[in-house]
Amino acid sequence: MFKKILVANRGEIACRVMRTAKKMGIATVAVYSDADARSPHVLMADESVRLGPPPAGESYLLADLILLAAKETGADCIHPGYGFLSERESFARACAEAGIAFIGPPPEAIAAMGDKIESKKLAKAAGVNVVPGFLGEIADTDDAVRIAGEIGYPVMMKASAGGGGKGMRLAYSEQDVREGFEATKREGLASFGDDRVFIEKFIESPRHIEIQVMGDQHGNIVYLGERECSIQRRHQKVVEEAPSPFVTPKMRQAMGEQAVALARAVGYFSAGTVELIVSGADTTGEGFYFLEMNTRLQVEHPVTEAVTGLDLVELMIRVAAGEPLGFTQDDVTLTGWAIENRVYAEDPYRGFLPSIGRLVRYAPPESSETPYASPSRLREGLGEGVLTSDTPTAQALPQPLPQAGGEQEGYIRVDDGVLEGGEVSMFYDPMIAKLISWAPTRTAAIDLQIAALDQFEIEGPGNNIDFLSALMQHPRFRSGAITTGFIAEEYPEGFHGAPADAVLIRSLAAIAAFAATAEADRARRIDGQLGKRLRPPAEWSVRIGDLLHDVSISTDGIIVDGADLDIALEYTPGDRTVQAELGDDDLTVRIARTRGGFTLTTRGGSHVARVLPAYIAPLALHMIDKIPPDLSKFLLCPMPGLLMRLDVGAGDTVEAGQPLAVVEAMKMENILRAEKAGTVKSVNAAPGDSLAVDAVILEME
Repeated sequence: MFKKILVANRGEIACRVMRTAKKMGIATVAVYSDADARSPHVLMADESVRLGPPPAGESYLLADLILLAAKETGADCIHPGYGFLSERESFARACAEAGIAFIGPPPEAIAAMGDKIESKKLAKAAGVNVVPGFLGEIADTDDAVRIAGEIGYPVMMKASAGGGGKGMRLAYSEQDVREGFEATKREGLASFGDDRVFIEKFIESPRHIEIQVMGDQHGNIVYLGERECSIQRRHQKVVEEAPSPFVTPKMRQAMGEQAVALARAVGYFSAGTVELIVSGADTTGEGFYFLEMNTRLQVEHPVTEAVTGLDLVELMIRVAAGEPLGFTQDDVTLTGWAIENRVYAEDPYRGFLPSIGRLVRYAPPESSETPYASPSRLREGLGEGVLTSDTPTAQALPQPLPQAGGEQEGYIRVDDGVLEGGEVSMFYDPMIAKLISWAPTRTAAIDLQIAALDQFEIEGPGNNIDFLSALMQHPRFRSGAITTGFIAEEYPEGFHGAPADAVLIRSLAAIAAFAATAEADRARRIDGQLGKRLRPPAEWSVRIGDLLHDVSISTDGIIVDGADLDIALEYTPGDRTVQAELGDDDLTVRIARTRGGFTLTTRGGSHVARVLPAYIAPLALHMIDKIPPDLSKFLLCPMPGLLMRLDVGAGDTVEAGQPLAVVEAMKMENILRAEKAGTVKSVNAAPGDSLAVDAVILEME
């Protein structure tokens, strides 16, 4: 077995690999850029090596520096994590030449599957279903328009070496192709060093299903079930689950056997994922097509670990060391249900714009014990290790795997690579953490997610916690009738918070009034006041949205709008959360003091509660509302980023919807369009400028 492992990645995946390495008794080495000098993965490692400045192209993507760090520290193996380097054949070969084990597939398999165009040809030859499309060389935009017309709209343009939602554009018309083809080439070149693009038919009402495969160097290859990854935004996965609510046992077997056939055709070993696009309208289970094979560990791997009981990172390490899998396809079983939500640094209330900044407050929900089975003990159904996100040096203890219908109700796991006080940088992926829940049933796993999201505290950069909670509560998601168009279809006007029913609003009014009473009671206890100490108000007027609620607080209970409310809670001024019991249900509410009341956040929505003593509330009707200024004549930068292109100049006439500028943030290009017709009065920025959020790019007449 290996003695020292260098993790050629950053963030939560670097921490994830190190936790398993430590459990196996393997020393760890971290590499880092200047932006990550105090990051958790650096602090967790036994040794660390600086690579260079923050941009990935000057640090994490430099294979020579990674190899040099391994040699200097005496590391005998390298784990690439999610793939800063895992899709580079040359790096895997260089590791072999240097006598350092590469924890991943052989270079030939990386080369075969890393090129999306060639991989589709190989898949077709191996008997795998492929999507109709054009896999040849595309000369220019006019050629792309011609090809798209021959295939038939809608079509998807993809960077050949792309992944993670980058370098992808959906085109419904010739105009979409003309606008998006060059951008797709640029994103492919910037992110992957390859500007080749291929075009394929877009499957409507699609579901994104992927098969996890695992092989060893002795010819054994198995599939570990499927993951449903259909909840996506801009082709970036947001929610993943295992198994899929759509896939039948017959489909699972057909998909799995094709995935294994493809892996076998390229001599594959280690962990890999075969991604499939599935027609949601095809109830026969035969309408699935090969998209690509990711020759690395996937971000969503924890849900597979949860339902199989296997530690995939441990398997990768053991396979790289030459050990056999130790189990066969017949030994693989799927138990219960697992769901993963990706917590991103983005603002769903502002069109999901990327957000950066310091994590002023970061307090994830407490993780439960996560059982994994050792490969050698899979048949006995016993796990050899206990791994939690907050105890990276957890001792190996016997732990039974969760059994559906058994005593274990479920568990929560948080995979992260950030700390309170750390920075979310514009140079890397915006993911802050992954929240994973396991339960015997899908509904129970969803409910666990909702409760855990309510407990997740993040202050500083914007985050998508409210949006994730709204997804978990959405009737269509809970029914399992989802497609990759779910978010666009269900939130066409953007996200404005999850709807709250009357019962929840009345409960929030009670919590706000109770908190106001506690604040007033503390104020009356301050020493040195003149006269008698006043009693805190007992009657309150609470406005949430357009609704006004009368709340009475007494030792006998809480009355809202004349009716008793069955609620029990505690609040001390300064608390960040309130734990309430509503009858038989528990409710966690994040609470923040504001001028005139509180902001209450729970169940996927933030609610501003204006709280006034009942005798003062009528006077508020005479206050004049502040009218926000009209900023429609300005083109503002919606997020911190780099101005890549400016399409207009002073004096130009523009039409509504016309592209005006392109801003790059977190490796993605964002086209800014005119909201209305007009004439450009002045330009305040130039291509190459680094812009802050709300910086004025240009002004209209």
